[in-house]
Amino acid sequence: MMRRWATAAAMTVIAVGLVGCGPAPWNLPSDGDSGTPEGPAPSPSVSRSAVPPPVPNDLSSGSTERQVTAGPVAGALNYWSDLSMDRWSATALKPVSLSLVTTVTPDDGQRVYLQKATMIAVPGNAEGDLGPLAPTADQSATNPGYLVLSPYSYSQTFYVGEVPPEATFVTIRFTYDFLVQTTPTSDEYAKQTASDSLTVAIAPQSAG
Repeated sequence: MMRRWATAAAMTVIAVGLVGCGPAPWNLPSDGDSGTPEGPAPSPSVSRSAVPPPVPNDLSSGSTERQVTAGPVAGALNYWSDLSMDRWSATALKPVSLSLVTTVTPDDGQRVYLQKATMIAVPGNAEGDLGPLAPTADQSATNPGYLVLSPYSYSQTFYVGEVPPEATFVTIRFTYDFLVQTTPTSDEYAKQTASDSLTVAIAPQSAG
């Protein structure tokens, strides 16, 4: 009896020792087991959409000054718009005002006249031109034209009409046709032509 009791007690002690030790090492999941990650989860990649380059705007400061030449004639131009740039939308009637004064070299007393001023607006976007609008011209009703030799100047306002909704800018091309007296007392004139252009951004329309 005593020997059987001692054997049973020894077996009980061994069983308790096994319970206290926890799971056996061969039962632990290995690194290849899907239940235990090998390292920290990779962070999700951040997708960054390409930001389109800003559209140039020659009237962003409100006005711009230019110089043009045509043979002996030098013209000083000032352009501006009474419509704020945030309202230069595709559907708006967009005014462009200009003033022009010229000098002539050599200045022997001959006069310079502006016979005709023409504006052509060409809307476009990053893909290219979207086709020109109908040209607008100011043809002098007097012969030989508007006197534009300093200190006399020429002022006019042209209007850019509706452009396609996909347009992001409009290029405004101006042509100036001058008549220059060959001599101070002559009734003969030499024609000279100068050109200039502006790029103005089209304001995006709100969703409303």
